Amino acid sequence: MAVYTEVPDDEMAAFVARYGIGDLLAVKGIAEGVSNSNFLLHTTQGFFILTLYEERVSAADLPFFLGLMEHLAERGLICPLPVKAQDGLAVSRLAGRPAAIVTFLDGLSVRRPTAAHCAEVGRGLALLHKAGEGFGMIRPNDLSVAGWRPLAEQAGAGAETVSPGLAKRVMTEIAFHEANWPRNLPHGVIHADLFPNNVFFIKDRLSGLIDFYFACTDAFAYDLAICLNAWCFEADASFNLTKGQAILAGYESVRPLTSTEVEALPVLCRGSALRFLLTRLVDWLNVPPGALVKPLDPLEYDRKLAFHQRVGDAREYGLKR
Repeated sequence: MAVYTEVPDDEMAAFVARYGIGDLLAVKGIAEGVSNSNFLLHTTQGFFILTLYEERVSAADLPFFLGLMEHLAERGLICPLPVKAQDGLAVSRLAGRPAAIVTFLDGLSVRRPTAAHCAEVGRGLALLHKAGEGFGMIRPNDLSVAGWRPLAEQAGAGAETVSPGLAKRVMTEIAFHEANWPRNLPHGVIHADLFPNNVFFIKDRLSGLIDFYFACTDAFAYDLAICLNAWCFEADASFNLTKGQAILAGYESVRPLTSTEVEALPVLCRGSALRFLLTRLVDWLNVPPGALVKPLDPLEYDRKLAFHQRVGDAREYGLKR
């Protein structure tokens, strides 16, 4: 989440009035994240989240994202629900951008996750994958292998200003994945961005999953690889095996991995590290002037990628088989 677009008070109040969620009492911009503009709304009926979708999110994808949240919630997953305006539509326009309001979830994200948090995340991810079964829409993952070379080209020579040799390292890694990416793995709806700021807890218990705006149709094990990258590394770039064990055990308590998924996990972890290295790199080099957003360090994922390049077996992530 982030704030790229400021909205005048009178426009905000008029927009909220169309949703029948009470009178607007206060608005607060949410600075975390990098993709959309997000605001916490406080009305006489409670709290809600308003999202303005910026350039990275296509308006054509919004029915997928919002329909998915409804589908998952109907199947028991705790996630935000879209709020429909008085005209019956969930998507409108505000400040020249597509916009939607969703319900607010109780809980807090954690900055220093423990193994207990990781076990909950693994279980929650598997429940999401199960709940997504039967969802009738498909959205290809445009940030998978075919999208990595265009991102590297977008960063261009700017990569060298971030770290000498980064451009060459990235292109070498892209070529590896173009030749070796696993195919025909079990797949369906994935979150594709389940970082700690997108998971809420009440004490050690998971209380909700949010921010489905990278959700797509892809391999379940790739989603798990994203979580291993996001939750299991320490500040010094060391992999915490105990946290890895917890995520994997939590996941397999709901949905056991197939042998092909286990075999593919090291490459999937390596590829997911490259994906976030590339998107962070492009964001780092292209922060809009005046945006209320803090770009995330791409070199964090360069260090994680170096770790995965040395891994040869899923047991090195804590898989007990």
